[in-house]
Amino acid sequence: MVMFKWWDVLPDDERQRWTLDPFVGVGPLRFGMSAGELSEALSGLTTESQRHTSRRSEVNAVPAVAEGVYQEFGLKLYYRKERLAGVVVDALRGPQVLADGMPLVGRIPSVLEQWMIDRAEAREPGAELSYMDAGVPGSDTLGVVIDVQRAGDHLLTRPVFVPLEAMDDLPHFLPREAWSVC
Repeated sequence: MVMFKWWDVLPDDERQRWTLDPFVGVGPLRFGMSAGELSEALSGLTTESQRHTSRRSEVNAVPAVAEGVYQEFGLKLYYRKERLAGVVVDALRGPQVLADGMPLVGRIPSVLEQWMIDRAEAREPGAELSYMDAGVPGSDTLGVVIDVQRAGDHLLTRPVFVPLEAMDDLPHFLPREAWSVC
């Protein structure tokens, strides 16, 4: 019997390498893109097609794209008014995203949190680091929350990237399912 390798973590040298442009985008993705524009931007990077989930708003009976998933490529995308508003990178298989030269995906959470604390100490006090529920750290200048994801008996970083307008009410900007339950 062949066991499914549910918790295998893709090594960094086998991942796409993307750079974070704070509040603008990550890799080839830009906040504000439509689902079609996003699919086109990723067409040369993965053969996988984006699977969409649509929802009807209370005001409008027309379904609108709310989520997109590239399961094998390791991306979950959130849309507001059919425009990209959040990017979640899977800790096990998603692209490696660099911020100020630091890899953010699939890392030990405490190591990345310490990097964020050190980075915050070099900046204006109180303007850099914030915490969400369960002590999940976020960077107010990078537009990223360093959420976590289970990998067997370990937790690894699963960053959530957002545009500037999300910072006003970050925990509620994306739907509840965007945040981990670890």
